[in-house]
Amino acid sequence: MSDYARFDDLNDATDQMGQSVGDASMLVGQFSGELRKMRGTLSEASKDVATLERGLSKGLRRAFDGVVFDGAKLSDALKTVASSMINTTYNAAMKPITRHVGGLISQGVGGLMEGILPFANGAPFSQGRVMPFANGGIVSSATPFGMRGGMGVMGEAGPEAIMPLARGPDGKLGVRGGAVVPPT
Repeated sequence: MSDYARFDDLNDATDQMGQSVGDASMLVGQFSGELRKMRGTLSEASKDVATLERGLSKGLRRAFDGVVFDGAKLSDALKTVASSMINTTYNAAMKPITRHVGGLISQGVGGLMEGILPFANGAPFSQGRVMPFANGGIVSSATPFGMRGGMGVMGEAGPEAIMPLARGPDGKLGVRGGAVVPPT
């Protein structure tokens, strides 16, 4: 085998290794994104458990206060605990549903407002309010926004900049830069 053939084999092996490293890098990026989503879900679950615990603790406290300080019957106190547990569990179960329904109503209002108000190609809405970004801004977490023909999401992979565009003297549309200061 000639030196050129071995060099070609080495070059092919290097290309394959580069492709494998690229594939692995993409896989790691996707895995990292899924871990971020999982962390957010676990954080929400932790908040829900804390809310449930606070509600149950308040119910127990009211029941025992009723027995000790007000002379209530133990059976009435246990009914208070049971009622508190049922109400707290019901409220915790209904919270995601009410959030979802509220989000749907907000999207509906946003769609209605887009149809009525003169926004060119849609406008970002959050909780039924128009979010002004005329001077730019930074979105640091996943934020849905209305746009013509549906919804979009910005900031889902980390902070994103919103920058106003301007036409230059040549007629091209782009980001306007500040003055350039020559080095001294």
